[in-house]
Amino acid sequence: MRLIVFDLDGTLIDSRRDLADAANALIVERGGSPLPVEAIAGMVGEGAALLVQRALTAAGAVVDLDEDLPRFLSLYDERLLAQTRLYDGVYDALESLRAMAPLAVLTNKPQRATERILDGLDVARYFRWVIGGDAAHGRKPDPGGLNHLIAQASAGARDTLMIGDSAIDLKTARAARTRICLARYGFGFRGVDGLLSGDELIADHARDLPRLVAHLS
Repeated sequence: MRLIVFDLDGTLIDSRRDLADAANALIVERGGSPLPVEAIAGMVGEGAALLVQRALTAAGAVVDLDEDLPRFLSLYDERLLAQTRLYDGVYDALESLRAMAPLAVLTNKPQRATERILDGLDVARYFRWVIGGDAAHGRKPDPGGLNHLIAQASAGARDTLMIGDSAIDLKTARAARTRICLARYGFGFRGVDGLLSGDELIADHARDLPRLVAHLS
């Protein structure tokens, strides 16, 4: 491998509670009833705007993204690291993987929030490049960000590995023609089953990642 690219939510971090708390705070402000954490977690992955639209619609509230999106981002900013944690085994996996290839993060979460989380969880130093969903390369599953990282690393598609947990990550890797490893432990994996071809690597735990990558190498 010449490049390993990580998704963030559901792959490196378990952010379900903070995302749900922010979304539910917005829902209550807009006169709706709070949703279960898992219901909101299932709406994550395609950027904050879609999360807000889906959550408010599911709660029966009127959606006005011009007002609702900035308010959600403000509410989430207040909770960014309240309960968000690295998945068990991620820290040790990063220690091992950085000796195998340069590491990057490609997420649909906004850049500033992404950088604050990586800094706050003391893992920013592992990543040579970090691209958020509000960068100029488009949001996943648009492969623009992944292709940009491949170019930055002077890598090729087939010696690049995307590690994510969701159908969005799978579609992104396929669009860029890279290899893909899916985190079964992540909260986005439940939407993946019907899309698998059998060529994907599957990690049941973050501690499995170095072994799977070494097998590719």
